[in-house]
Amino acid sequence: MLLDPRDWSLAFRSDKVIAGLGPELRERVTQETHAAVMEVTTGVHRRVADAAAELAELRWKLSRALARHGLRAGVAGMHPTAVGGDTIVASQPRYRAIGESMRVLARREPTLATHVHIGIANPRDAVRLLNRLRVHLPLLLALSANSPFWRGEATGFASTRTTVFDAFPRTGVARAFRDYADWVERVDALLRSGAIADPSLLWWDARLQPRYGTVEVRIMDAQTTVADVAALAALVQSLALLELERPDGPGDGPPANELIEENRFLAARDGMQALLIDGTDRRIAAIDQLDDVLAACRPRADVLGCVRELESVRHLGVANGASRQVTRAHARDLRAVTATLAHAYVADVPIEDAGPARRAA
Repeated sequence: MLLDPRDWSLAFRSDKVIAGLGPELRERVTQETHAAVMEVTTGVHRRVADAAAELAELRWKLSRALARHGLRAGVAGMHPTAVGGDTIVASQPRYRAIGESMRVLARREPTLATHVHIGIANPRDAVRLLNRLRVHLPLLLALSANSPFWRGEATGFASTRTTVFDAFPRTGVARAFRDYADWVERVDALLRSGAIADPSLLWWDARLQPRYGTVEVRIMDAQTTVADVAALAALVQSLALLELERPDGPGDGPPANELIEENRFLAARDGMQALLIDGTDRRIAAIDQLDDVLAACRPRADVLGCVRELESVRHLGVANGASRQVTRAHARDLRAVTATLAHAYVADVPIEDAGPARRAA
């Protein structure tokens, strides 16, 4: 989020900011639907730690660039006090087209998410993984929930972003697909009809990205710190390897959409306090489910070289972004919460790795 430090409101100035970025940032920082939001994207990495290091570097460089405009950056699922009437859609043709298509829905408050891509070698495994990740999406949402405020009020939801973004079409949990041909057939029907221009307008919680050769997990709220991004990325990658290695067995069909959707709602509402429905139709505390998942993922994290980042997921289990925002809220003035988001934007960049200019900054 682009923030005006005078009152910590949103600053709808992404056009001007992006136009002034140097070449080292221009390929990594792009516009989003709303002119007060920019997307920061890393390159492709084999290790979570390397992706996190690049993200930290990008945040630091972007902060320096924003300072020249008198602006700050901050990350959460939603801005705590923004109201839709102030919203400006970005000028890029893609987002103007989204604005025209979504109408009032595009003029609501900006929502921000963390997207993690998993490189997959072939379409068969990609669809198999997409189907199997569906059951894990609610826990990922509970851990990442980071938007407890909306229009200056506490909503009672840990991830208000989820409920607001669900007003868009083609959101939520996609159904299970029989195979890649089934996925192509369904998506082609939308393309041929002209309903969507390209598959990137499928805003499902997890989706295929054939042009990148990835499965993209999108359900998570945007994370305030790089450390939290790294923890969730490690969990997503470890879950992916776990599910790809798990052999097919009797009764290995996809879980019912109704079960996943109910858990998704519970996770959005209650975060890590949620009581989720397990495979035996009983309720299990999200924190207990997390313990089971981490135990299963740890050997895979060892293979992937992200054990340290995976262990950091436990911190989100105890205090995710939503619970930290609620703790920091002061009376009815939420500007302090937004200020904290801005201060945390580069707070976990390792100073020992910085050059003299960064230390001086």
